[in-house]
Amino acid sequence: MTPVGTEPELADRILGGWLGRISGNMLGKPVEQGDLWTRDRIDRYLRQAAALPLTDYLPEPADESEGFELRPEWRQCVRGRIHGSCRDDDVDYAILGLDLLETHGFDFSTEQVGDLWLLRLPYLQTFTAERATYRNLANGLKPPLTATYDNPYQEWIGALIRADIYGWTCPGVPRRAASLARRDAVLSHTCNGVYGAMFAAALIAAAFTAPTVRHAVDAALAVIPASSRLARTVRRVVSLHDTRMTWEDTLTTVAEETTGLGWIHTIPNAAVLTAGLLYGDGDFTRTITLTVRGGLDTDSNGATAGSVAGVLTGADAIPPQWKDPLDDTVRSAVFGFDRARISELAERTLRLAEAER
Repeated sequence: MTPVGTEPELADRILGGWLGRISGNMLGKPVEQGDLWTRDRIDRYLRQAAALPLTDYLPEPADESEGFELRPEWRQCVRGRIHGSCRDDDVDYAILGLDLLETHGFDFSTEQVGDLWLLRLPYLQTFTAERATYRNLANGLKPPLTATYDNPYQEWIGALIRADIYGWTCPGVPRRAASLARRDAVLSHTCNGVYGAMFAAALIAAAFTAPTVRHAVDAALAVIPASSRLARTVRRVVSLHDTRMTWEDTLTTVAEETTGLGWIHTIPNAAVLTAGLLYGDGDFTRTITLTVRGGLDTDSNGATAGSVAGVLTGADAIPPQWKDPLDDTVRSAVFGFDRARISELAERTLRLAEAER
C-alpha cells in the first residue's frame, strides 16, 4: 500500500467515509425489505417516477396504492424531505465503534464491546444477531458463547455494518483494520459473518491508498480465508466483471448461485456490494445507486458502498445533492450522541487515525 497523504487529505477522506455511509444508508432506507423490494421492483418504482438513471435520493411515491409501499421512514429520507439524517443501526454502530476506541483504545477486548452495548445502546434498536447477543449479554453470558447461544443469525450482515470505524482509523493498513473488526465481530457472529466484517474493514482501509476500487477489493480479499464461501462469492463477482458481463447479468448470475441464503445473509449482500463498487468504478453517485438498486439489505449495502466511495473520492468530491440535505447532523440511538455533528464525528475519527500512524 502507498502511504496515506497529508493530514488535510486524510481528514477529507475520513469525512467522505462518514458522509458516504450516512447518505448511502439514507438512499437505501425506504426500500429496505429485500424479500419485497427486489431489484426488479426497485427499478419499476424508479421508472414509474422517471428517476432512472438514479442520481439523487429516492423520489417520494406518487401513489402507494399501486403496490410500491415504502418503509414508514420514507418521509424523512426521500429527496426534498431530508433535513439531517434518519436514525439507523447502520450509523449507530459506527458511532458506537468511535466511542469504543475513544474509551478503550485499539487494545479493546470483545468483552468491552459487549459492555458498551449494554451501556450505550437501547435493546429495541438492535436486530437479528445483535439482539440475540444483547439478550445473552444481559443474561450474563460471555464471548464467544454470546455469538452462538440461541442465535440463528450468526452469518448475517450485522457484524459487517459495524466495521467502518476500523477501516477509517487504519488508513492504508487493511490487515490491521480486519483484525480490529474481527475482535468486535466475534461478540455476535461466526464464520462468514465474521469474515464479512473483516472484508469490509479492510476494504475501507485499503480505499485510502488503493489506486482503484479493484485494488481495494483485492486487498480486502487477502485478509479473509480464500476457501470461505464469502471469498469465493466475491471472487465470482470480480471474475464476471472482468468478462465485461453487464451489472444486471452479474447480479442475476450470483443471485442464482446464492439462492436460499436470505436477504440479510452476509454472502449475497457482499455480492451486491462488490458489484456496486466494481461497476461504479470510483464514481460516488454511480456506486451507491447501483448498490441500492441491487436490492437485498439496501440501506446496509448502500452505507458500506458509500463509505468506500467516500473514502476514495474524499468529502469535497461528493456531489452536493447527497451531503447538503444531511445538514451536518446525525440522529442516533446511541446514548449521548443524538444530533451529533457529522463533521465532529469525523474530526474525532481523524484524531484516532493520527494517533495510530
